[in-house]
Amino acid sequence: MSWVDRARRMRSWGERRFPVLTELLARLASGNLLEAGTRLAAQMFLAAVPLLFAVAAFAPVGVRDQLQQSLRAMFGLTGASDDELTRVLDGSADDTLRETSGAVGLVLALVSATSCSRAMARVCERAWRLPKAKTRVSAWRWVVWLLALLFVVLLQAPIRDGFGAGAWLGTPLLFVVSTGVWLWTQHLLLANRVPWMPLLPGAVLAAAATTALAVTARLYMPGALNRALAQYGSLGMVLTLLSWLIVVCAAVSFAFTIGAVLAEEPTISRYLGRPDERAPDQPPEDTP
Repeated sequence: MSWVDRARRMRSWGERRFPVLTELLARLASGNLLEAGTRLAAQMFLAAVPLLFAVAAFAPVGVRDQLQQSLRAMFGLTGASDDELTRVLDGSADDTLRETSGAVGLVLALVSATSCSRAMARVCERAWRLPKAKTRVSAWRWVVWLLALLFVVLLQAPIRDGFGAGAWLGTPLLFVVSTGVWLWTQHLLLANRVPWMPLLPGAVLAAAATTALAVTARLYMPGALNRALAQYGSLGMVLTLLSWLIVVCAAVSFAFTIGAVLAEEPTISRYLGRPDERAPDQPPEDTP
């Protein structure tokens, strides 16, 4: 028997013995997940940077201060990188310059915002092997998702601090909030085409991944950002943040895909329900 025949027999045996693992490996290999995560990270970065300038120009002082505290909590900013963030959000700059840069940032943020939402929706649709939803059904969902994401970012500082109790409560609370955010994200951007419960494995996995990355970011990112800023200036800081965002978005893409495969597994689907059960208010799908 040739090695090719042996390989085929081993593959057939594996498919019969471990169908979930076989399906998972096939889905991960064919889904271009790293590419999807990189595209999502780029779109999120293109939306976040001009939005930051818009917030600095037009948001009240309290909102700017809250955003600065949350970004510090997310990345553990210290030293030069924290000074750069302070300069961006500083309200003492020339009003005309701030309003001009803020208006440009707001226009750019609005232009790139739908691309960011569409990229996240496509990650969810690829995980569940669904076609694109109709634009008239999805357009308002893109806007709602972005506004909700901005709200969650603003709350990062108190959440991670456990609303004053400390990290011992903040870390579990961050995991619970993240699970809810990723569960709602999938349901919203999939246009109700998958019921809530089958989305739970992917939400839990995404929350676990992003919570772990949030904890490690506070240990790694401050030094990395300050070294990049010292060696390459603002460009180094941008590249470091983009690299971190690619890791986060890739982790979310993998988590959603793994969660979808697990939800389709017969044992788990008995408890969560079948993913292909259409929700009562599900809109019609576009043809692929």
